Amino acid sequence: MRIAGELLKIKAVKLQPENPFTWASGWKSPIYCDNRKTLSFPMIRTFIRQKFSEIIDKEFGKPDVIAGIATGGIPQGVLVAQELGIPFIYVRSNVKEHGLGNLIEGSYEAGQKVVVVEDLISTGGSSLLGVKALKEAGLQVRGLLAIFSYGFDQAQVAFDEASCPFITLADYDHLIEQALALEYIRESDLEALKKWRELPSAWTPEP
Repeated sequence: MRIAGELLKIKAVKLQPENPFTWASGWKSPIYCDNRKTLSFPMIRTFIRQKFSEIIDKEFGKPDVIAGIATGGIPQGVLVAQELGIPFIYVRSNVKEHGLGNLIEGSYEAGQKVVVVEDLISTGGSSLLGVKALKEAGLQVRGLLAIFSYGFDQAQVAFDEASCPFITLADYDHLIEQALALEYIRESDLEALKKWRELPSAWTPEP
């Protein structure tokens, strides 16, 4: 899976089993993903835009509009909308506290078909809040695309319950395979990485 290797090369994804990161949730994690870095690399940015566009055409059919989820999904979504030649809107993380008080920014109409673009899926919570907002506005959500997913079971369950199919260009399992092949990690790191994936909320690094 090409994109997994590219994310590692540009350090959009970092793996540190022995020196874990701390997420905003407080979870300790051997992996940190910042897909905004892909925007700084034209070849990777173009590859992601084109792959997203191909998947949309094959899996969902051309939508009436592309919606990005703030904030990481906004630039990726704009690129895809430009590639497809269709309008773009985005879902804010919170209702705007002044002016019109919008949650969804941009021009759209109830009944339009929309594909949602994200940069990353962890538990799926923020993505699905955006999907819910779009549905409540009367839009027909065909599905969601993201660059990377950690592959948590709870995310799959949440998307199934929301009746929202999703597709990612890379996932945790393939990323670990690529990281080992490209020597970003050692064989001895695999056990810790596997254990984190099974129960991330309670994982702690081995002493």
